[in-house]
Amino acid sequence: MPKRKRKKYSRPQKPFDKVRIEQENILRDKYGLKNKKEIWKADAAIGRIRNLAKQLITKSEEEKKAFVEKLKKKGLKVDSIADALALDKEDWLKRRLQTLVFTKKLARTPKQARQLVAHKQVSIGNRTINIPSYQVSLEQEPQIKLNIVLKTKEKKKEEIKPVKEEKKEEVKPEIID
Repeated sequence: MPKRKRKKYSRPQKPFDKVRIEQENILRDKYGLKNKKEIWKADAAIGRIRNLAKQLITKSEEEKKAFVEKLKKKGLKVDSIADALALDKEDWLKRRLQTLVFTKKLARTPKQARQLVAHKQVSIGNRTINIPSYQVSLEQEPQIKLNIVLKTKEKKKEEIKPVKEEKKEEVKPEIID
């Protein structure tokens, strides 16, 4: 029996908080997000990482190091458990495929980067990925490339032949007497 799908985020408790709305609008424009739900998902993902870090505070040093190494492989700048607790939703948004396509200058704007990803024009290694929110690890980052095939019609160059001007015969009016 398949697992039941659940939401991976929670909505803000205050739906009309002006300060939060303005900050989300800035993030949405900066990262070219479709809607604010993507910001809430990033916030929830960072919240899960923070909760794991809190639980690891009392654990052994080996477990802490393994956790920090796992976060480093994901591309998050973390050197200790304290750094993991200080992570922000922007750190998560910076590791999205859409954002990395834009920062690598493969697209002119974040929205164009999203469109390229959604239209299967971006691949990582040999895999074509069409999910803009795909989290790219540090290993995969240098493998990001575009798959664009330009369709150009071959235009036949027609030689331009000079038009010969035909001499018009001058018609002289006849004088009748």
